[in-house]
Amino acid sequence: MKRLFPVLFLCLLPLSVAAQSIATSIGTISVEKLAGELKDPWAVAILPKGQFLISEKRGVLLLFDQTGERRRVSGVPKVVSKGQGGLLDVVAARDFATTGTIFMTFAKNQARGVGTTMVSATLDTNRAKLSNVKTLFEMQQGTVGGRHFGSRVVEGRDGFLYVTVGERGDRPSAQDLNTHNGSVVRVARDGRVPASNPFVSTPNAQPEIWSFGHRNPQGAALDSAGLLWVAEHGAKGGDEVNRVKKGANFGWPVISYGEHYSGRKIGEGTSKSGMEQPNFYWDPSIAPSGLMIYSGKMFAEWEGDFFIGSLKFDHIARLDRAGNRLRSGEQIKSRETARVRDVREAPDGSIWFLSVDRRGLFRISR
Repeated sequence: MKRLFPVLFLCLLPLSVAAQSIATSIGTISVEKLAGELKDPWAVAILPKGQFLISEKRGVLLLFDQTGERRRVSGVPKVVSKGQGGLLDVVAARDFATTGTIFMTFAKNQARGVGTTMVSATLDTNRAKLSNVKTLFEMQQGTVGGRHFGSRVVEGRDGFLYVTVGERGDRPSAQDLNTHNGSVVRVARDGRVPASNPFVSTPNAQPEIWSFGHRNPQGAALDSAGLLWVAEHGAKGGDEVNRVKKGANFGWPVISYGEHYSGRKIGEGTSKSGMEQPNFYWDPSIAPSGLMIYSGKMFAEWEGDFFIGSLKFDHIARLDRAGNRLRSGEQIKSRETARVRDVREAPDGSIWFLSVDRRGLFRISR
């Protein structure tokens, strides 16, 4: 069984590998490694008592404890690791300390392709084992290919679960309410469809859909007011940050601030009546991944700011927020921020992130 450097949750011990320094707008901050030798990590879920989970796209879920020991969790559903698909997000339920409930998303084989699926499960941290695995959502129908699964999960203040679903490379389907492609869906913790969902009574619409017209949202988070935001991939340019609204159409592929990789124009332009404008967009694309909206607990200067990993330019993008307006703040960059896949805030206010290319989990602190 592999041992890592000792890690305490709220008071991390110094590692034998010296922490690195990063110059930022608020001065020098420190970044140190918490876990290494990861294989294509996708998400980190922070648990009580100094434990945390890391999902690897190949279908492996790892449990780390406060001593730094890692164990492979058994009972993980069978996943399809293909292209951008595999074992994707993992999130601890708000009541994890009493229920042991986690939520996971992954690419699942279906009769006519592969689709984004979400399950709940009970994690036994003593045995590193999942039980009571239950499917809460499965997109209808998946498609062939390995692109655009979306796949972040957020537990809303309303107690419902919001899941991002990419359009699977089938652009027109993002405007078709008869499919889940290119949507944010909303379901209860037992998989029921809330009666207040916007398209429950719409003929031929998928009742789980909360918003649509998305391309590939791979970041999602709540702000301090409980509002849901997503970060999503554009094509060549046009990566977006959007505040998700009930029943809203976010325009893909009818409107976009990017263009096709061939250089051809996308859709009808950058705006159209009845379609939402992004709160922020990047051109050129940064390939946004995990999104975190910061509380200000350790870094008061950054309260309310957005932190988004870049898979393309190897940094964490910080966006300043004023109301619903976002503007570019800075790029937090070091050798550790190579293909940042996920960004999370720990209970002590430190910022944790996963680097695909550095094969590790890192912690940013004062």
